[in-house]
Amino acid sequence: MRNIDFSPLYRHAIGFDRLFNLVENSANKPSQQNGYPPYNIEQKDENNYRITMAVAGFSEDALTISQNEHMLIVSGDITSSEIKPTYVYQGIAERNFERKFQLADYVTVSAASMENGLLHIDLVREVPEAVQARKIAINK
Repeated sequence: MRNIDFSPLYRHAIGFDRLFNLVENSANKPSQQNGYPPYNIEQKDENNYRITMAVAGFSEDALTISQNEHMLIVSGDITSSEIKPTYVYQGIAERNFERKFQLADYVTVSAASMENGLLHIDLVREVPEAVQARKIAINK
């Protein structure tokens, strides 16, 4: 595999260190996630998003959603019952999971809900007034 050197870009892209680190880390580290549970990411409008995860077999108490700065972590912990069934075919995965999502600046979780075995996590981008683009007057 090739190693890409982003150091020349650091001279021209001020403040994008986190972005370059994210790209370098994802390129150098093999994916730890195996696709379970399946999920969708929907963009509702310019500043609103929704993550929908298929979490069949999990109750609301078995799911944990946490946000730490730019990382959203969704985990599920199934408590194993003492009676183990004998399956003829097991197509429904019954295992613990932890799914991580890297969030952009100013994106926060606004709500979470469960409906028909689907976990919905609503995200909103709220850019502070001080950071938004503004017009600068030229003095004469």
